[in-house]
Amino acid sequence: MGAIHSWTRRASFSYSRHAEMARTSKIAQERGGDRTIANNRKAFHDYTIDDRYEAGIVLVGSEIKSIRAGRVNLRDSYVAFREGEAWLVGAHVAGYNEASYQDHEPMRDRKLLLHRQEIARLRARVEQRGYTVVPLRLYLKDNRAKVEIGLAKGKHAYDKREAIAERDSERAMQRELRERMR
Repeated sequence: MGAIHSWTRRASFSYSRHAEMARTSKIAQERGGDRTIANNRKAFHDYTIDDRYEAGIVLVGSEIKSIRAGRVNLRDSYVAFREGEAWLVGAHVAGYNEASYQDHEPMRDRKLLLHRQEIARLRARVEQRGYTVVPLRLYLKDNRAKVEIGLAKGKHAYDKREAIAERDSERAMQRELRERMR
């Protein structure tokens, strides 16, 4: 009789643990669930972003551990199309110290996971003059690494100056409003 009782207690314990995990995952989903690891701020400065896509990324074990530690740099990286596949080129994922001899190559090309129609649509736009595909941010969604990529068109120097002037005037107006509220 005692063995049955301990078994039921164990089963209820595991049930309550699963219920707790489900509750915490719901809370995480309500908060957005995405944990941003790296942003490509230079892309927003150098390009006008037209469309955005979410892509999975193929990684090895030490890369995901390094990404979770936040050791990623998306600056100067871009998306290339080869043999009907999309590849992230130039992204730096730092080596993972505990990986020993099985560590990864930091600057290797990484395959992006997109639907065939999305790849075809992006490739057609890239073949037009002036468009490119750049990574905008890398984040974790349900513990899986995702890359937000954007179809971008390069800005001219005067566009950059105009954007900077607009941003400065917006800051000045916000500062003025704060001063008046005091």
